[in-house]
Order: sequence, then structure tokens, then C-alpha cells
Amino acid sequence: MQYTANHRSFHSLIRNQCQGPGYVRYRVMSSIIPPNHQSLSEALALSAEILRNIEMSEIPLTNIALKTSRLSRLLNDFEMQKTLEYEIAGYPISPGGLPPEIWRLAVAAGRSFIDTGLFNINKESKTVVYTESISALEEQVRTTEAALAAARDPETPILPPKTVMGVQLPAGNSAERGARLAVAQIATQRLSSRRNMIYQYVLQRHYELKFSGIAEDVFSRIRERVDVTIGMLIPDSMKRFSAIYENLDSDNPEDWSNAVHSCRRILIDLADAVFPATDAIRELRIEGRLQRVELGKENYVNRLVAFVQDRSDSGSFRDVVGSHISFLGNRLDSIVNAANKGTHDTIVNRDEADRYVVYTYMLVGDILTLMPSIHNAEA
Repeated sequence: MQYTANHRSFHSLIRNQCQGPGYVRYRVMSSIIPPNHQSLSEALALSAEILRNIEMSEIPLTNIALKTSRLSRLLNDFEMQKTLEYEIAGYPISPGGLPPEIWRLAVAAGRSFIDTGLFNINKESKTVVYTESISALEEQVRTTEAALAAARDPETPILPPKTVMGVQLPAGNSAERGARLAVAQIATQRLSSRRNMIYQYVLQRHYELKFSGIAEDVFSRIRERVDVTIGMLIPDSMKRFSAIYENLDSDNPEDWSNAVHSCRRILIDLADAVFPATDAIRELRIEGRLQRVELGKENYVNRLVAFVQDRSDSGSFRDVVGSHISFLGNRLDSIVNAANKGTHDTIVNRDEADRYVVYTYMLVGDILTLMPSIHNAEA
């Protein structure tokens, strides 16, 4: 069946569609209620299973839609879950047509098309959506196959075509078969559209989950190595990292800034442990240029760069890690200085705080690899 939107909400619906094509299908996973690790692991396995089901045509599309609904539930993608509910059961209608929210979901799911008014006296074209469930479309295809078999012309000779009011009717059951085929063709096209909509959604979710899993595995290995080794060198650092995690879980922006301040404190402690402060002045290659720098108590960035340049035999390692030290140290210093001056414009948000924690872990991990005693103890 085909329906148009309620006229009163047409302009509001246009505004909703301005959010971009495929708003439902290609929206990122919900950040309001992030799924837990167990749900993400199950979602990754389920997405791979659904992709195989579709690509190998293993089960009916209705069953695939049900499994995809579970995938969206695992990912807390509530809007896609509601869309799939309508895809499975059909889009509910009211006497005035489709309610605005249901119309929006149907259009975003790719169910709209332009009706040219073939059977309309005024021949006015308008945008409509079809509301049949996936199972209803599958049933149309199945019943058409049976009806076509029943409408086969007999093998025995048939009577000559009849003429009614001067119009010659086609011989046999060709007219019935033609009508049945037209219905089946529309249902098949719509099923293909539903299959592609589900496939594209699952495929994108699968790659998102796979990439996040790879990134998580890489960071987990770095974090495990750092957690095991840094406690030998800086015992208090583990307490600082624990405080960082607690601050990042908070919804208070001040706690996020505190997490960044703790990252800076860890780098200062690390510099004190591997390259104690000195009154000496030396030349260091920083950002590709030789510079005369101080190595005092407050110059922890310079001391870490000096340690890396003294211990590493790889020029590229010295350049890359040295550049990271300078970038991260200078950024952390600017944040702390802004906070001390009461300037809140440059205080980090949670996403930025997350990045600085990851950078700090990676940087500490690189520096610890240059300490044979720590490295050997880890092994």
C-alpha cells in the first residue's frame, strides 16, 4: 500500500530530511548510551553472520531483518531498531495517512518514490511510500509463483479468441499471467531495496566494530606493557593512571582537565626518573633544528628529548618520538597554564582528554623501550 504524509507536518518533515541522506541507515552508533564491551563483541560476530546470510542467501529476508534488529539493539541504535520493527511488521497508518515520525523513518529507509498519477485524473505527481512488511513482500512473490503455475495455458488446443464489444481478448490466460508478473516484479524490486538497505547498514556497522576492535587490541597491548613496567620505575604513576580513568568517566569538564593535568604530572615524574634535572645547557635536535636548551627542573620536555636522543640508535625513532614529546608536552603545558590563569576557553573536552591519555601511554611506552633494565624485567 502507498501513503503520503499528513499535510500539516510537511514542512517539518522537509526540515528533518535536511539532516542528510540515509540519516537512519548511516548514523554513527549511539553515544548517549554506549554499548559495553560484551555487547560490542557479540555485535561483531552477529554482523559477520548476517553478512554471510545475505551474501549466501541462506535464510529469508524477514529472518535477516530480525537478526539485524538484534544487532541494532546491541549497539543501542534505537532509531534503527524502530525502523526494523516497522520493516518486519509493516508501517502503521492512521486515517489521515502516515504519522510524521513514521513517514520520516520510511523515507529514510528508502521506501519513498514518485507517483506520477497514472490513474489520477489530474495527473499530479507526488511522493508516496509503500508500507508493506518484508514478509508481506516475500509472500507476494511466493504466491505469484504458485498462481503462475496454475494459470498456465492447457496443452490441448484452445478456443479461438473472443471478441467483446469489438475488442478482441487475448487467448488463454496470458492477461492473468501478465498482471501476476507485474505484481511480482514490483514486490521483487522492493525486496531488493530492503535487502540492500539492511546489507549496507550491517556492513558499515561491521567495519566500524572491526576497526574499533583492532584499535582496542593495539592500545590494550601498549597499556598492558606500560602498566607492567612503569610501576618499577615510578611507583606513584599507577595511582595517577587510576585517577585519570576515574576522571574520564565523569561528566564534569573539570575532571577531564584534571585527567590532562595528571598526564603532565606523569611525564614530569618520568623525566625526573630517566633524566634528572641539571644546570647544564646542551644542543638538541627539536623539530628538525638544533637548539640550545636548558635541562632544569621545569624543562621536563627537553629532558625527555635528551634521554631519547642519548639512548636511541635510530635517527627516525629519535625524530618521531622527540616530535611527539614536544607536541604533547607543549600542549599539556598550555592547558595547565590556561587553567592556572582562570582561562577556560582552552580547557579540553572529553574527546580531547581521551586523545591526550592515549598519546601519553604511547609516549611512555616508547621511552620505556629504551631502558634495558625495565625491558628485561618485563620479559
